[in-house]
Amino acid sequence: MTPKSPPRFRTTICQLLLLAGMLLSATTTRAAGREYYQIQVYHLRDQQQQQRVEAFLKDAYLPALHKLGIPKVGVFEPVGNDTAADRRLLVLVPYQSLQQWQRVTTQLEQPKVYGAAGQQYWQAAHDQAPYTRLENILLESFSDQLKLQTPPLTGPRPERIYELRSYESATQAQHLNKVQMFVQGDEVGLFKRLGFNAVFYGRVLAGSHMPNLMYMTTFENKAARDAHWKQFGESADWKKLSARPEYQDNVSHIDMQFLHPVAYSDF
Repeated sequence: MTPKSPPRFRTTICQLLLLAGMLLSATTTRAAGREYYQIQVYHLRDQQQQQRVEAFLKDAYLPALHKLGIPKVGVFEPVGNDTAADRRLLVLVPYQSLQQWQRVTTQLEQPKVYGAAGQQYWQAAHDQAPYTRLENILLESFSDQLKLQTPPLTGPRPERIYELRSYESATQAQHLNKVQMFVQGDEVGLFKRLGFNAVFYGRVLAGSHMPNLMYMTTFENKAARDAHWKQFGESADWKKLSARPEYQDNVSHIDMQFLHPVAYSDF
C-alpha cells in the first residue's frame, strides 16, 4: 500500500490556530491595537514548482485574501533564487488582530475560496506536490504604535532590495531585552531617522527559530542598502545605544535575507 504524504500545510496551520486560541485569552489586554504578521515560506525544488506556486499566488491566493479584507500582501523571492538548491518564495500577510487571522486562515482552508484558478494547486496529487515544504511564522508587532508601512520606493522594481532580518536570543529574557532596545531604547527611531523604510517590526510567536524577532527594511537598490548600513554603524546614536550595559549580549544569532518583490506583489 502506498504511504500517504503527511498533511504538511494543514498540520502547521492547525497548530498555529491552537496557539492563536491560547494567545487570544492570554494577550487580549496587552496586545490591544497591535498587528499580526504571517510569513509563509515556500520551499521549492525546481522552476516547475516555483511556476505552479506563483500561478496560485498571483491568480488565486492574493485575490482571495483581497476579498477577505487583506488589502496588501507582499510576495518576495530571494536574490539569486534561480541558482539556489532550495528555491524559496516568501509571502507576507498582515492582520489587524488575532481574531482576523484566525477567521481568514479558516476560510483559506476551503477550496471554493480560490475559485477555478486555485484548483490545480489545491488538488495536486501527493507525488506532484507544488512545493517541498511550507513553513509558517506568526509574529506580533512590537507595539500598537509600530504598524506595517508601505515603503515609499520609486525606483525600478527589479532593483529594489527588501532585507528581512531575524535576531535570535539565547533566552526569552534576553529576547525581550532586545525588543526593549528597539522600542524604549529607540533603535527603531534611529532606523527611521536614517531612512531605512521599515515595513514591519515583530516578535515571533510561533516559528522554527525561537526566541527571536524579525523586521524588514527596504532600499532602492543594493548600493543604497550598503550605504545606509554603513551610516548606521558609524552613527553616534548607535554607538551610544549599543554600549549601554543593560543591552549587552541580547542577540545570539542573526540571519539576513535579501529579497526582491515579485511583479504581482502589493509591496
